[in-house]
Order: sequence, then C-alpha cells, then structure tokens
Amino acid sequence: MAWIKISSTGFLQALAQRLVSGSVWSGESLKDLRKSDEQLADKVSRIEVLVAGNYVKRDEFERSIHRLFEKLDTIEMKLSDKVDRS
Repeated sequence: MAWIKISSTGFLQALAQRLVSGSVWSGESLKDLRKSDEQLADKVSRIEVLVAGNYVKRDEFERSIHRLFEKLDTIEMKLSDKVDRS
C-alpha cells in the first residue's frame, strides 16, 4: 500500500487523510458494519429477555417458602409427639 509511511506520524497522517476522504471505509462496508451492529444488539436484547424471564417471581417464591415452612412445622409437631410418647 503506497499510502503507508515508515514513521508513525506519517502513517497517522496518511490514515487520517484516507478516513477523511472515505476511501478506507466504503459505503458498503459501513452498511455491513451497521447491519452487523443491529443484529448483535438484537441478539443481546433477546438474551436479556430470556434471562429475565427465567427468574422466579417474588410471589411464587414466597408461596413456595410458605409451603416449605408449613411442611417443616408438621414434621416438627410429629417429632414432638413421638418424643412425648416415649
């Protein structure tokens, strides 16, 4: 590539000129990058919804915990009755 210079200053100047003139990024490659960016953003948002949808809801969790403690209370009462009979 003829526009690349040996020194970093020359390289940066040449790169800046190419960027300004638009010859580094053609219209098609920018469109491709935008399309790819939109697709990735869409995939990320679908993953966020999927992950958020798998959380246990608070009321569901509280009902489950309540049933668990009711069962533990029943077990405790049965054990207490057995100890009292001994």
